[in-house]
Amino acid sequence: MQTIQMETRIAAPTERCFLLSLSVDLHIASTAETRERAIAGVTHGLIGPGERVTWKGRHFGLTLTHESLISKYERPRYFQDVMVRGVFRSFEHDHFFEPVGDGTQMRDELRFAAPLGPLGWLAERLFLRRYFAIFLRDRNLAIKQIAEAKSEVWQPYLAEP
Repeated sequence: MQTIQMETRIAAPTERCFLLSLSVDLHIASTAETRERAIAGVTHGLIGPGERVTWKGRHFGLTLTHESLISKYERPRYFQDVMVRGVFRSFEHDHFFEPVGDGTQMRDELRFAAPLGPLGWLAERLFLRRYFAIFLRDRNLAIKQIAEAKSEVWQPYLAEP
């Protein structure tokens, strides 16, 4: 199992950062390179506690699906999404939000384990860890850019469908 921890400082209110992290539409916009789309469950708007979304996207040259559940939810400080169906042996992502000065410290802890025993273990170390670190960094940058925008471009991402 691999663990990736990442911190992102955002000059925006904690509540806004928390909700933007739950926006299915922002996730779709931030993952254009992998052509991710929500195909089942909550497919637009904000996902909430106990809700699921099934993602379909292109990763590693393959079209993969991944169903996530919001398993823990403590607005506006913390939520966890876990894989309930997908190609990984396990996949858990904790999202933490802490008010700091006039902004928010967003912290991610992503834990995953590849399938296929020793081959999966090798894949985790050779390329999966780096791949997910870059994926997470890019997603956090998108959240940061939208949350900090001087205009209110973030508002449509918080609207209910």
